[in-house]
Amino acid sequence: MTTVAVNTYTHSIYYVADNILKSLKDVIRLSGLSPEKLVSSWQSNLRALKTWLESGHLDRVILEIFDPSTDKLVLRWDLDIQYGWTEGDGTFWTDTDQLRYHILKAGIAPHAASYRLLVQTKPNEPPVEGWSTQTCRSTNGMVKQSLGSTIQHSGLGANAGYWRKT
Repeated sequence: MTTVAVNTYTHSIYYVADNILKSLKDVIRLSGLSPEKLVSSWQSNLRALKTWLESGHLDRVILEIFDPSTDKLVLRWDLDIQYGWTEGDGTFWTDTDQLRYHILKAGIAPHAASYRLLVQTKPNEPPVEGWSTQTCRSTNGMVKQSLGSTIQHSGLGANAGYWRKT
């Protein structure tokens, strides 16, 4: 029975990590930006997310959309990780309709905008090649809109939200 639980948990980790990246790709694309940068680093991103989900160190995945000429944040998307994994019926879903609605509500990014992917982890996370500590841009003057549970697999999941100007 333990083997089944381990395999199911491994599947949960892969499902959640992959759907976080797919959701962020939708955010980027529907915000009017090219997903090329995200897609070209997909394997590195997936490896990092899976490593930190498996170790329980991943707290948040952040997509910053910013103006490169001023280095100011234009929009920010957060996916807060929820560790409530249970052996169960293996329910899994990604609320793409909710996400799409809020991406369109947040609006199109300025033409010259750029983006980057960051993570927040708990202390002593396992190292992942190609990843280093970075500081998030300020959210001063912005307000967070929480969407609730967006990705779920047997209790392991992510709650989405985005920061917009007030």
